Amino acid sequence: MSTPKPSDGLEAHPKPGVLSDFILGSQDGIVNVLGIILGLAAARVDTRIILVAALAALGAESIAMAAVAYSSTLSRRRLYLSEIRRERHEMEVVPEMERQEVRTVLAEWGYKGEELDDLLERICRNPRAMLEFMMSFELKLAPVDESAPRASALLVGTATVIGHLIPLVPFFFVGTDVLLGATISIIVSGITLFGIGLYEARVTAGIWWSNGIQMVIIGLGGGFAGYLIGHFVVMAPGLGS
Repeated sequence: MSTPKPSDGLEAHPKPGVLSDFILGSQDGIVNVLGIILGLAAARVDTRIILVAALAALGAESIAMAAVAYSSTLSRRRLYLSEIRRERHEMEVVPEMERQEVRTVLAEWGYKGEELDDLLERICRNPRAMLEFMMSFELKLAPVDESAPRASALLVGTATVIGHLIPLVPFFFVGTDVLLGATISIIVSGITLFGIGLYEARVTAGIWWSNGIQMVIIGLGGGFAGYLIGHFVVMAPGLGS
């Protein structure tokens, strides 16, 4: 019998950043294009204009979302590295103050007396343990890998592209029937949004039907807002056809 490796018993856990990036990109893509489609459909434009507008939005929005994901994740990494340097400096310059901060956290957890002193000594004897303890439980900061900004940009950008295409695909097959294309787009988008909510519930503590309905309401609500704008533009004096 082979000896199991230490990693064999580790349970795989979903990464919160991956889940949030996927939901951010896909939901934004669906809501954005659905709003454009319904707004233009309400304004009674033809299928070609809908395709051009939605594809232009796809290109611009996917790049913008990827750039935002990259810069925001990079900012979190820079903040984490900056705080690590500051904590290391304080551990060298004012070790007693840092020690007291560890004690405060442990006391808030309910440790007291000899138990608190023993745990405090164990943590403070190990500089790495003390540093990571302060980063996690005093500053509430999680480490950000060097590759995380690129990975986040790629995931958000890709999810945004896919999200844009979902409500748009029906218009490649319906010819000039804008109403049919918009109807199919709403149905497909609603099903997809419900699926995203279901996926979120599977990897979190959410309720599948509640998460699904919430996602549908948010997404179709954004599309309906686009429809209202298109409708009022058509009805406005001097703007409608």
